[in-house]
Amino acid sequence: MSSSDVPALRNGLSVLRLLAGHAGPVSAAAIARDLELPRSTTYHLLNELTAAGFVTHLPAERRYGLGIAAFELGSAYLRHDPLERLAGPLLRKLVDRIGHTAHLGVLHGNESLYLIKERPARPETLVTDVGVRLPAQLTASGRAMLQHLPAAHVRALFPAAASFVLRTSRGPNSLAALRRTLAAERRLGWSVEDGHVTAGFASVAAPVFDHGSRPMAAISVTLRHLCPDDGPCEETFPDLAEAVAATAATLTTHIGGTRPA
Repeated sequence: MSSSDVPALRNGLSVLRLLAGHAGPVSAAAIARDLELPRSTTYHLLNELTAAGFVTHLPAERRYGLGIAAFELGSAYLRHDPLERLAGPLLRKLVDRIGHTAHLGVLHGNESLYLIKERPARPETLVTDVGVRLPAQLTASGRAMLQHLPAAHVRALFPAAASFVLRTSRGPNSLAALRRTLAAERRLGWSVEDGHVTAGFASVAAPVFDHGSRPMAAISVTLRHLCPDDGPCEETFPDLAEAVAATAATLTTHIGGTRPA
């Protein structure tokens, strides 16, 4: 590849990223405007990407969307389990440093799904394990991701009172309560659950972001902690949160992600 081909390659990748970041097809004019490209250059890129199968042209709508080749590339990415492969060593280092169990989780609908679990030499028995799903509004990892989603997205995940499943007497039990909790944790800078999933245990979590600054996973750490029976838990575990956030930031960098501005 000659050096003169590099700008075209970068522009082509920018087109794909832009299309991936939209919920539906996009017009060529909008692509040219958003990427600050000449219209002729934009149409040339779209024609090449369409011929290669990475972009689909929708003539009736005069718009463009991602093509089957982009889907195949994304599927191949998932088959290689890159997130788990990159996260595993980082979680191991985190556990060796802090002495508590660490997890990598993702959102699966309105639930937290755990992909990796790393335990210290003397682990405590937890309900969380690889493949386990828990209500996302209760878990620190779930809320670490939910707080960075648009309000409409959160509302769609929790459309009714029946969506709020509780495991103990603690945790958000309505959309209004969840929104208050997410807002408070955004101000705090990390997510904390104390006795929401299992009485006597607390967790802190920080999100991992993709290239579009969207939350794609979360790293959490769980430890033994007792809350008063008749009052709220006030502990936020800042030292632990700092270590978790640093690990999440490293994983974000490793996968080519960017934290929201």
